Amino acid sequence: MSPKHDVNLPAPYTADEQSANSPRRRYATIDDSFDPASLDRESDEVDVCIVGGGPAGLSAAIRLKQLANEAGNEEFRVIVLEKAGEIGAHILSGNVLQPTAIEELIPGWLEEDNESRFIGATPATKDRMRFLTRSSSIPIPAPPQMNNHGNYILSLAQFTRWLGERAEEVGVEIYPGFSGAEMLYHPDGSVKGVATNDQGLGRSGQPKEHFERGMEFHARITLLAEGCHGSLTKKVIKKFDLRRDSQPQTYGLGLKEVWEVQPEKFKKGEILHTMGYPLPREVYGGGWLYHFGENLVSLGIVVGLDYANPWLSPYGEFNKMKLHPLYRDVIEGGKCIAYGARALNEGGFQSIPKCAFPGGALIGDTAGFLNVPKIKGTHTSMKSGMLAAEATYEALSENKEPDANIFLYDYEDKLRSSYIWSELKEVRNMRPSFHSPLGIYGGIMYSGLEAYIFRGKMPWTLNHKGTDAEATGSANRYSKIKYPKPDGELTFDILTSVSRTGTNHEEDQPVHLQVQNDDRDAHAAKDWPKYQGVENRFCPAAVYEYPEDSEKELGVRFQINAQNCIHCKTCDIKDPSQDINWQVPEGGGGPKYSVA
Repeated sequence: MSPKHDVNLPAPYTADEQSANSPRRRYATIDDSFDPASLDRESDEVDVCIVGGGPAGLSAAIRLKQLANEAGNEEFRVIVLEKAGEIGAHILSGNVLQPTAIEELIPGWLEEDNESRFIGATPATKDRMRFLTRSSSIPIPAPPQMNNHGNYILSLAQFTRWLGERAEEVGVEIYPGFSGAEMLYHPDGSVKGVATNDQGLGRSGQPKEHFERGMEFHARITLLAEGCHGSLTKKVIKKFDLRRDSQPQTYGLGLKEVWEVQPEKFKKGEILHTMGYPLPREVYGGGWLYHFGENLVSLGIVVGLDYANPWLSPYGEFNKMKLHPLYRDVIEGGKCIAYGARALNEGGFQSIPKCAFPGGALIGDTAGFLNVPKIKGTHTSMKSGMLAAEATYEALSENKEPDANIFLYDYEDKLRSSYIWSELKEVRNMRPSFHSPLGIYGGIMYSGLEAYIFRGKMPWTLNHKGTDAEATGSANRYSKIKYPKPDGELTFDILTSVSRTGTNHEEDQPVHLQVQNDDRDAHAAKDWPKYQGVENRFCPAAVYEYPEDSEKELGVRFQINAQNCIHCKTCDIKDPSQDINWQVPEGGGGPKYSVA
């Protein structure tokens, strides 16, 4: 696609082409006293800027261009900025796809006579639900929301790459390796667009030889599709007080592996979900195992991040789960080929913020549309993007003024009249029901009543306890948890797992995991005495450590191995002192998921 404006934009989509055709930026002379912010950024004017190239962002982009092209407005510019080096590289999910949204967006997406059809979908064939004890599994009825008839098991990373190709076909401009780092505002406070981060800064923040200033994208509407706990979304929610009428968001951490298993153990299309062991009864979560493709299984665990015991390690619990006979029997003799982890929204209906703000909107998982009992959020994320696209195109068509302050009232209305709202409202009380003194047992019993009898029609709405950071208890109130040593066959040390993510960051760049005032000793003084290194245990990528250091007052020092970061955002969510701020690193850094 050729550029439409004077700014020399890169050829969209591929990272290799991007490096050879990057936007013109001002270069700096190396000077220790130089402030990079003193240089003006180049800018580009677009109709709609979408931050995030996941299912929600791409669905919004495709729908916008469909509407524009149908109206003969082919010059209508829609751009997608994606922090990963290529579309799909930062996408991780189970994933069993409910095809509601994709069938509406791209009819015939699987049909044989469609040359552009998606070819990686495995039809779901059988559902099983089990409650695990240490050595046995007990069949239990699955709620109707978990019926997967008509759904498809797939790699969401591969599906997202395919969506990116379809977006380009209708004229969407996609720029991977461009991290949305800063919101831009008009004088009246409405959103003007976003700026990407500077490239080529050293760890000290000073420019290196190949420093390039970030670029500004000025848009009439900016859609944030950053996924769970987006860094720009946090700022917008705070600036416009979008949570003024909602409960705090609560999160889970999902850890996943893909295994190639022995053919005789492969049951194509079979879906298994488990609850109980290895998690304590007061910890919300469960496991899954999906058979898809050719002799591949996706298995993983989700651990609710509102757990109290700071000695608990989600990664350690994942390793324990794989040793249970139900899982061991499938993966033993196989080969682990991929690993990943990411946070996911679990707050549901009562945690949805206001989604529209002056000049833009929140779409997809960054707003929190995951249906927790159904364990699905891709269809709701995609649908929210499509609804935002329709509201956006209508609003921009009615108001041609380039600098008009546009508020997407219609998007909020469309959400409330869509199946997103009815789905989430119906199951709103299931997740918070697990907070009762009976823990998992009380949650299962109440959820059964909701699923089969109440169906969300009761007049009450249960509350979440508070934030996940606030839920963390003091280490001296709990016994340490001793996890088995990895065997290297079914269970692995955490660095071996990180190596399977393809994660890479330029080491000589500012640390994107920021503590207040860049004072790691102050952070350690707040967190270490009470929580005894909880950061090391909640992180699924060995980013945080407290090695012994006799020169420090505490006898340990707080160490950040930012190059290991797989962008799960758990630290920003779970750190008890809320002293860790996850920001986007240089564009293109992070994991490189392929079959996850």
